Formats: sequence, C-alpha cells, structure tokens
Amino acid sequence: MPAFQPKKAWPGAHIAIQGVSHRYRRASGNALSGIDLEIKPCEAVALVGRSGCGKSTLLHIIAGLVAPSMGEIRIDGARVEGASPRWVVMFQQPHLYPWMSVAQNVGLGLKFAGRPRAEIAARVGELLHLVELDGYAERNAQDLSGGQQQRVALARSLATCPEVLLLDEPFSALDAVTRRALQRDVRRIAEEMKITLVIVTHDIPEAVTMADRAVIMRSDPGRIAEIVPVAVDRSDADPERRAASIQAAQARLQAAFERATGPAAPDASLTPDSHNQETPRTEPLKIVAAGHR
Repeated sequence: MPAFQPKKAWPGAHIAIQGVSHRYRRASGNALSGIDLEIKPCEAVALVGRSGCGKSTLLHIIAGLVAPSMGEIRIDGARVEGASPRWVVMFQQPHLYPWMSVAQNVGLGLKFAGRPRAEIAARVGELLHLVELDGYAERNAQDLSGGQQQRVALARSLATCPEVLLLDEPFSALDAVTRRALQRDVRRIAEEMKITLVIVTHDIPEAVTMADRAVIMRSDPGRIAEIVPVAVDRSDADPERRAASIQAAQARLQAAFERATGPAAPDASLTPDSHNQETPRTEPLKIVAAGHR
C-alpha cells in the first residue's frame, strides 16, 4: 500500500505555549498559571502530575478545545483558535460508533472531508495494518476488546495525517499487558509518521516508555515545576543494559515528581517498576472542558 504523504515539506509540528493561564467560570482560582513551553517537531513530551494539576486542561488548550484566559498556543507559528485535523486528540474512551464496522469508524473523518470512496478504502486498509488490526475491517466495533477499540480510535485519529497527536490518558482503563503494547506501538507509529506527540499521564513508567522529555506539573495553580529529559537508549540491543537505563530514568523522574509534589502514599501508578504493573485508575472519567485535572 502507498505510504502516507506529508502535507508539508518538513515533518512534525513545532508547538509554542506562551504565557498560558486559565480559569474556569465560577472557579475560585486559576487552573493554570504562566505556562511557557516549547515542543520541537517530532518530539514526544509527557505532561506529568497528580490529578488536579491542570495537565488535561493544558492539553485541551493545545488542541483548541478550550480557549485560554491568557496567553496563546502557536503550532508552526499559527495561533491555535480551534480544533483542526492537523492536531487530533485521543481520549480516555475510544468513542466509537458501536453500530458501525471497524472500517466505517476509521474512515469516518475522511468521509466527512469528502474524500473519494476508493481513497477512503485504501487509507483504511493501510491504517488497520499500521495498528495491527488486519482482518478486522468488517467486524462490529462493539464486539472488540477495549485494547482493540483503542487501536481503532488510534487509526481514526491518524486518518487525516495529523502533524500532532495529543493523548489524554487513552490507555488508563486497559489491562497492564495491553497498555504496554499500545504505549510501544503509539511511540513507534509517531516516529514512523514523523508526528509530534504530547501525552498526559500520571504514570511514570508510561512517561519513560513514550516520551523524550517529561514536564512535571504542580497544582494550585497548575504550573511547570521541572522539565526532565528521558535519557533512554531505546535502540540498545542489550536487554539488561536497556532495562537498567529505563529503571534509572524512572528513578530520576520519580525524584523530580516528588520534588514538585511531595512524597505520597504508595501508589503503584507512580512507582518506578521495571515490569510496569500499575494499578488501574479508579477515579471517574472526565468530560471535555468540564473542570480541570
């Protein structure tokens, strides 16, 4: 099948977050205050912090789903003033249409964009291969497992060849094995397609697996406390040496997290663990732009 064709001569997208603050209506204080951050083209950046630090609010502002009270977001120099197929969001739930087939769900955005049927069919086949769902095109979406549904949502997100992929903890409700597989696959796909990746997480092993840098946030109001490079050689063929570098990166990130937020009671999702066996989240799912996290 033909490869994806980029929409411009250079890969990924540059994101500039400039003086962003935000307060929700009827809130007593800011959800975010004075956020300045640069994300380079094709870079993978994790926004890490406890619930309530505003990391999802910041992601929604980057996506154009929420307008900041102050400051601005610029993607490749253009001010973000709303949603765009150039930057897409994956949420905690896949939000598939259960009565549609896998292929229909994946191709929905292309259909709305008025693309020809032959082009949609070709692109859907390529995307399903990319997310390892060959043979699932005619399956009903509601018959899939949670991990398979998130793969369908990923394929749908990639259909328009976005330059930025924004992940709002889309793997948090999955079992540990499925979650690890999707973390690796999304990272691989972003590298292959030259996509800038921004990840919201409170899971340190996930940040180390997926990101080049981790932005540690503290709350009340949400702000950047520290930026930590994730120094892991993912190409190292020696499994013991690679595992040691991952553990060291998790320890550095955990230390930065505790400097920013203070030590917490034991929590498997925040503890460096070479097996990445986190406890599934039990907090309720959020509604877009309804309160800050």
